[in-house]
Amino acid sequence: QAQLVESGGGSVQTGGSLTLSCAASTYTYTDYTLAWFRQGPDKERGGVAAISPYRFPTYADSVKGRFTISRNEATGTLYLQMNNLKPEDTAMYYCAALRRPLLPVGWSAADFEYWGQGTQVTVSS
Repeated sequence: QAQLVESGGGSVQTGGSLTLSCAASTYTYTDYTLAWFRQGPDKERGGVAAISPYRFPTYADSVKGRFTISRNEATGTLYLQMNNLKPEDTAMYYCAALRRPLLPVGWSAADFEYWGQGTQVTVSS
C-alpha cells in the first residue's frame, strides 16, 4: 500500500515558481501511475498532471507549458515544477497513486487509490 507525503507548498506572487515534492513510501513505486490534483475553495478536486511508470506525462490544459511533472525512481519521489504561477493556481495540491501502469482515459480523482495529505499553494496578485 502506497503512502504519500507532499511538501513544497507556500505563498508566492504572480509569475513566481514553486516545486512540490511527494515522497512515496513503497518499494513497488515503479508499479504506480502518479498524479497531482488540486482543489481550490468551493471547487471539485481536479487533475493537474499525471505520469505513468513509463514516464509518459499528461497535463491539464490550464497548466500546459507552465508545469512539469517528473518522477525519480531511485528516491521514490514525485515532483511538480510550477512556473509562471497565477492567482487561479491557488489551491490545496495533492499527490495520488494508482497501481496501474497506464493512466485511465478521462482520468479523475475517482480513479486513484492512494492520497497524500495535501500542501497549500497560494498565489497573490
